[in-house]
Amino acid sequence: MASPPLVQLNRQRPAHTIERKPSWLKVPAPGGPNYLALKHLMRDLKLHTVCEEAHCPNIGECWEHRAATFMILGDVCTRNCAYCAVAHGTPAPLDTDEPARLGAAVEQMELRHVVITSVDRDDLPNGGAEMFAAAIAEIRRRRPGTSVEVLIPDFKGSERALRIVVDARPDIVNHNLETIERLYRLARPGGRYPRALELLRRAKAMHPDTLTKSGIICGLGEDWDELLVAMRDLRAQDVDILTIGQYLRPSSQHLPIARYYTPDEFAALRRHGLEMGYRHVEAGPLVRSSYHAWEQVARATATR
Repeated sequence: MASPPLVQLNRQRPAHTIERKPSWLKVPAPGGPNYLALKHLMRDLKLHTVCEEAHCPNIGECWEHRAATFMILGDVCTRNCAYCAVAHGTPAPLDTDEPARLGAAVEQMELRHVVITSVDRDDLPNGGAEMFAAAIAEIRRRRPGTSVEVLIPDFKGSERALRIVVDARPDIVNHNLETIERLYRLARPGGRYPRALELLRRAKAMHPDTLTKSGIICGLGEDWDELLVAMRDLRAQDVDILTIGQYLRPSSQHLPIARYYTPDEFAALRRHGLEMGYRHVEAGPLVRSSYHAWEQVARATATR
């Protein structure tokens, strides 16, 4: 399906940027009762969420559904991706009690599906993989019926670190590709496009019955055909679930927005993804990796 030509991004900066948000990106300000209760619970248990740290536009909707993506290993990342709102610098020492507090939050909230992610911790021997495994074990102990999704860093390509996480048997292993290969060094200088694909391939090979998942953000300057190539590259690693959403600039210090995609274009990308063989594709302007994650796992499992 043809798409209008996209604004091109040169190797350093876009030719021009578009900052005014279209109407389909406007969301109500958060503040419902479940949102406030969840916010207090997170503060009481000294837990972080990527919903807050990454300025997710869906925080009001998801928290009203009592769904949140927990962010472990602190709130300071050792990498500095040009699109990401999470703070970077020198992280605090490892908090070994964090998995127990996360498990307590899941138990108190009676969650049916949990998403756990983290900052990059390149300062740790296995990138913090043991903390993912400990968090999964704690949730299994407290809430054995709860499905667990992990959104992991690339662990600098360490197969040992990946195996620590995968052997803890999460229901979904997610690692976001984020962007096309041409833009990787600009947008994600600490990552490598082939490394991200290899991680997903290895995760599926280690435990073939585990669902794998990845995500792409649009609007950094890629063109339509490059998006389709990235989608095919992910599917070639036997990735089951794909999320595609619009890049929203966190601040003036981050990469500018090269283009806003329309809802119709996201619908076309979803159709392309399903034709490629993905079990489930979540695509839309406000879609983020964990958006409607509780529904994604049910739909992907139903297609098995």
